[in-house]
Amino acid sequence: MTRHRKRKIAGLVKCCALIVLPLSAAAASKGLPNAVELLKRAGNVSLGQKEPSDTGTFVSQPCYTIEGTADSEDILNIISEGYGINEETEDVGDSTSPLDMVSDNPGEKPYPSEEDWKAGGSIIRTTYGTFSGTTYFNLESFGQVNNKTSVPNETLIEESRYLPDFKIEDTDQPQVLIYHTHTTESFEPYVREFYDAGFNYRTTDETKNVIMVGNEIEKQLKAAGIGVIHATDIHDYPSYNGSYDRSRETVTKILEEYPSIKVALDIHRDAISGEGTAYQPVAEINGREAAQIMIISGCDDGTLDMPDYMKNFHFAAYLQQQIEGDSPGLTRPVLFDYRKYNQDLTTGSLLIEVGSHGSTLEQVQYSGQLIGSSLAKALNSLKEN
Repeated sequence: MTRHRKRKIAGLVKCCALIVLPLSAAAASKGLPNAVELLKRAGNVSLGQKEPSDTGTFVSQPCYTIEGTADSEDILNIISEGYGINEETEDVGDSTSPLDMVSDNPGEKPYPSEEDWKAGGSIIRTTYGTFSGTTYFNLESFGQVNNKTSVPNETLIEESRYLPDFKIEDTDQPQVLIYHTHTTESFEPYVREFYDAGFNYRTTDETKNVIMVGNEIEKQLKAAGIGVIHATDIHDYPSYNGSYDRSRETVTKILEEYPSIKVALDIHRDAISGEGTAYQPVAEINGREAAQIMIISGCDDGTLDMPDYMKNFHFAAYLQQQIEGDSPGLTRPVLFDYRKYNQDLTTGSLLIEVGSHGSTLEQVQYSGQLIGSSLAKALNSLKEN
């Protein structure tokens, strides 16, 4: 079967899915208003109105497939280890399909060609909705947090109301750094029922790994007038061990050269899988499929030498609400856990998992565009007057 025919069939499947989606999905939450207009008091921010249900939780995400419970945490929180339709849509730009991109230098581990793909385990398409359980809580307007620490939820709820601890300036200097600790992490070529068990979803081809996702975020930031550096250094190949040490060296050098940088985003992809299965976390955004994302904000248990971790959490909560408000259903809960991930280097350092190894190249490309658009809005709202 040719690639064109496969993509055509995939398109028909998408159309059918849109027809049978519940009508409630069309009532997805409206986009997040400009944060500046919602400032309530100095140092605090309200990003919208909460709509309580009978249990006092927010109703903000359409859930097309499943609703999570505390029993679902094992699936929700698998971290990469190497391996609604809105009435008004916003144009985030268009890019060449990753399937049609050709790398000038695919490197030592190229992406498999179409004829090399083999059928292996099953791919399960799913959409993560609102989660319940003692570790989860709702942010003030949109999105959730999964608190895996001993910090009380009540403390984090209060902290989530604070603005990020940095300001964006009107300057030509870069203020955002995008990089990739696990640079070779890759994805499925297109929507299909099976994955190739012989492919470990790592490639040095920058048009088929997380560099491509970072490129989409970079484009949106530049279009919004925000200076950005995208470091495309490979840190996890040929050796995976020591990836974070190598990416730390890269980030440290860039921060020394450009002290104007306020935000450092480590863009990854997740690896959500089970026995003989790979999960494809997907959401319908403006009639297109996007891979669901998860922000990770680290916490210090006293052993990680990261005293300013709560400042990163302020930014995580702020960005989560912006993204989920703009694109209902795109985010999984922010993971707040005892992890460092070089997040001690700035007060705007976060790790973002874009999709999983079961996600397709076009799904994660679109997610990169949506992340970049919302990030640009969030940062521009933090500009000094």
